[in-house]
Order: sequence, then structure tokens, then C-alpha cells
Amino acid sequence: MTAPAPRFRVEIARDAADIEAAQRLRYEVFIEELGGDGPLVDHGARLERDRFDPFFDHLILRDTAQGGAVVGVYRLLRAEAAARAGQFYSEDEYDLAPLRASGRHLLELGRSCVARSYRGGEALYHLWQGLACYVERHRIEVLFGVASFHGTDVAALAQPLSLLHYRHLAPPALRVRAREEHFQPMDLVPEAALDRAVAMRAVPALIKAYLRLGGCVGEGAYVDHAFNTTDVCLVMDTALLSARQRAMYTRGGKAGDTA
Repeated sequence: MTAPAPRFRVEIARDAADIEAAQRLRYEVFIEELGGDGPLVDHGARLERDRFDPFFDHLILRDTAQGGAVVGVYRLLRAEAAARAGQFYSEDEYDLAPLRASGRHLLELGRSCVARSYRGGEALYHLWQGLACYVERHRIEVLFGVASFHGTDVAALAQPLSLLHYRHLAPPALRVRAREEHFQPMDLVPEAALDRAVAMRAVPALIKAYLRLGGCVGEGAYVDHAFNTTDVCLVMDTALLSARQRAMYTRGGKAGDTA
């Protein structure tokens, strides 16, 4: 029997049960699929969680054709909530001084994922529509957050990291920098030796989506051995979105899926 077509609804998690459903999907993707781990991961209950979860708004995507199952998630942290948490999540990896000094309304994004069977369709597009509504409602001006390459073998990532460094480095006013104790240079091959086609194929879909929207990256990567990822910090200035990019972000176009 053919499964019914997905019917999506996007909302902010309202209670502990909603957040737990988001954490369970994150476990399936980040722990089971990608091999990550962390001090607060609950393997018995199959929940991926951390100390920041109580401070984030959790944007969740439900498939109402499957009983409202949570099939996509995004974590959203505004500056006032970061103050209650004591920091932004990504400040463990990056010096956010340029963003903090900008005086602009900031929103940190994280833990974006879509269930495996929903990738390649409309799921992420609906999540992004929900994100766009949230950004408008809270008058957000700058979006940022760490995004990951799978694995910690930096040599294997030399081409895509170098591409990001040479072609998509953030302007100085928004150029966050990986913390010195963990700073991993991204200019790993000379620019003249860059194979753009090869490099772009190795860039994860989520990062490609942000680049298409005019996003850029901070300086340096962070190798997260516990989570089995190599992270870059993405930054997007909403004031610089072109009409075409804004349409893709808010109404039309498919930006791709993320794991």
C-alpha cells in the first residue's frame, strides 16, 4: 500500500514532549547516522541533547499525514536567550566578537536536520519558510551558526575548506574566527590548485544552501572529535539578500537537505 503524500506543518515546540521528539530525531541523524556523541546524549532513551536545549526555541516540522511525526528540526537562539544561557552555543568554537559588536539583532541556528526518508523533497523548504517567518517576527538581521562536514580528516576536506576560504570568506565586519586553541586553517591548498567542481561536490547540502542565499563563512574551521565533524561558522546578513535570494528563502525554490 502506498504511503500518503506528506502534509507538513511547522511550529515552535510547545512542551517537553515536543522537545523530546526533536531530540529523538537528532539522535537518529547525528548519533546513529553520523556517529556523533556528547556528554548529555542519552543512548538508552535515544535522545541527542545538551545543556543549551532549554534556552533555544525548537522549530519542528511535522508530517500530519503520519500522525504529526516530527521529521525536521532547527534550533533557534536569540541574543536575550543566549544571555540567560551565558553564551551562544557556537562561542565554544568561535570568537563572535564582530557579531556582538555589530549592535544588530542576532539569531543563532543549529542542529538542523531532516529525517532520511524526507530528504530531497519539500521538507527543508517548509522548515526554511518557518525560519523566515520567525526571522521576520523577531526582526532578526544576522543569522549565524556552525555547520558541519562529516568526519575529522582535515586532509580529506582540503578542497572544500579551501573553496570556502578563498571564495566565501565573510567581510571583516562579520568575520568571526575559530578560537586560537582549536584554530584549523582552511586555506589548505593554493588557490591556483583549487578544483572548484570537485570542491563544491564535497560541500554539504546545507552549506551550499546558505551560500546560494549569499551566506559566508568565518575564518578557520573547528575539528569536533566528540561529534565526528569538522565545523565552519556560517553567517548571513539578511539585509544583503537579493530579491531572488529572498524569494528562495521565503516563498520559492528548494535549497536542499541536510543531515
